Amino acid sequence: MDVGKLKTEYRDALLHNVIPFWEKHSPDRQYGGYFTCLERDGKIFDTDKFVWLQGRQVWLFSTLYNRVEKKAEWLDMARLGAGFLARHGHDGHFNWYFSLTREGQPLVEPYNVFSDCFATMAFGQLYKATGDDAHAHIAKSTFQNILNRVDNPKGRFSKVTPGTRPLKGFSLPMILCNLALEIEHLLPAEVVEETIQAALHEVMEVFYQEESGLILENVKPDGSFSDTFDGRLLNPGHGIEAMWFVMDLAVRLGKPELIEKATEIVLRTLDYAWDKEHGGIFYFMDIKGAPPQQLEWDQKLWWVHMETLISLIKSYQLTGNEKCVDWFERVHAYTWAHFSDAENGEWFGYLNRRGEVLLPLKGGKWKGCFHVPRGLLQVWKTLELIDLSQR
Repeated sequence: MDVGKLKTEYRDALLHNVIPFWEKHSPDRQYGGYFTCLERDGKIFDTDKFVWLQGRQVWLFSTLYNRVEKKAEWLDMARLGAGFLARHGHDGHFNWYFSLTREGQPLVEPYNVFSDCFATMAFGQLYKATGDDAHAHIAKSTFQNILNRVDNPKGRFSKVTPGTRPLKGFSLPMILCNLALEIEHLLPAEVVEETIQAALHEVMEVFYQEESGLILENVKPDGSFSDTFDGRLLNPGHGIEAMWFVMDLAVRLGKPELIEKATEIVLRTLDYAWDKEHGGIFYFMDIKGAPPQQLEWDQKLWWVHMETLISLIKSYQLTGNEKCVDWFERVHAYTWAHFSDAENGEWFGYLNRRGEVLLPLKGGKWKGCFHVPRGLLQVWKTLELIDLSQR
């Protein structure tokens, strides 16, 4: 692995390809916030604004300002989205809508707790850049709302009949592993510690299935297996992404054994979920090998591969496990060959099983300015650490 060459490749893709695409095409200078529904060349095809994507982009540009370079235009871009969100994104009590019109009128109620999670990340990171107490207040208030919803994330918006088949999902404890560190600077130490320990327990002991070495997407409230569509569901990208969150926590807590376990889960998941015929990582799978209910199960998605690259390079940096290098090189080759668009900038998001582009969009309802640039940044910075250690 040529660390120096890779480091330059990831840095340059971030700073000279991906970020310029969003800087050029996404700002809404009239109403604030960002356009995320962008065709291959950046042309806007829909003006609705999805709150979690708005928050993710605020976070991304705040992070670039805080971690890469204090460029005024990056901070201005973050403020553009933050101002729009503060004015229109919530119901007045920091329950964040799912989507808005271009002008900021709510379209979809605040059913999705992940709108709240990314608003928390956005304003927590922006506070680091601005020191503005209003930003801190939004982040802390929203985080408390999230904690209040942990046991029932969808609340009154749930479509499930209570008591018939209660299940709990992996997504929220997974993101709390990352979110707790993201806003640690705003929280009492005991709240951070309690959140971290609870999330780690859920991720590494409740949703992790010892016999398979894989992470389930849904389990019964007591943590036991549900032999149903939802209970058998694997989301390999989620499991792998969660492991780099866990590694970051393990470094903070000084627990090398946790890093080793996270690395084992990443490698086991890749062995299970890699498409041995066409390459790439399956989107959804059934742990018993039954047909998944998701018709898009065999698609190859951008975020799954970007998050896998992060987990693999972090695993290698922290453990020196050569299997991580082998897998990183394989996933890197597939990802850059199939998702990157050198001609127009940014990356495609959706491929069919054979690796052909399904949708030429660069952003939409689910894809925005987040996984690709965050992944490029994380891999670049981790490669810098490897480079330093090898000198």
